Amino acid sequence: MALDPENLPSHPTPLLTQEAIASRVAELAGQIRADYASTRDLHMVCVLKGAFVFFSDLVRQLDRHVTLDFIVASSYGKATRSSGEVRLIKDLDTGIEGRDVMIVEDIVDTGLTLTYLTEVFKARGPRSVKTACLLSKPSRREVDVPVDYVGFFVIGYGLDYAERYRNLPYIGVLDEG
Repeated sequence: MALDPENLPSHPTPLLTQEAIASRVAELAGQIRADYASTRDLHMVCVLKGAFVFFSDLVRQLDRHVTLDFIVASSYGKATRSSGEVRLIKDLDTGIEGRDVMIVEDIVDTGLTLTYLTEVFKARGPRSVKTACLLSKPSRREVDVPVDYVGFFVIGYGLDYAERYRNLPYIGVLDEG
């Protein structure tokens, strides 16, 4: 049975609490601050629309000067499954040549969009390109794309991590600890 877009529940069941997300975002920001301690020019790029809340929480936790930009790319359109073709809908407003760049995504599913953006950005001559996402579903990858900073790995009910956890009767979050 498909969900009716006109009759969705007003309060979905939470998978992750607001407190758990805030705690993990603070941890990621700490890792990024440490990794970029000697960098004066970190350019953070938000992949709209899904990552904007995660992005804003993350950059506010960084306690350092960063520049911000926004990009829109899609392999889904209005569908719930990837078309396999990534389209760049809105490009960056500033150049990235010689800069350290971090692409911030909401969720890495197939890996197609993040792979596409990473390749496009690397062709523009930045000093480095790293990636961050709030949620990662490695079992759905169609391409092997590294994600440098991951908030949560989503597993269970068929979703795996390294071929494990598919048998769980629920969707869970894999702790790194």
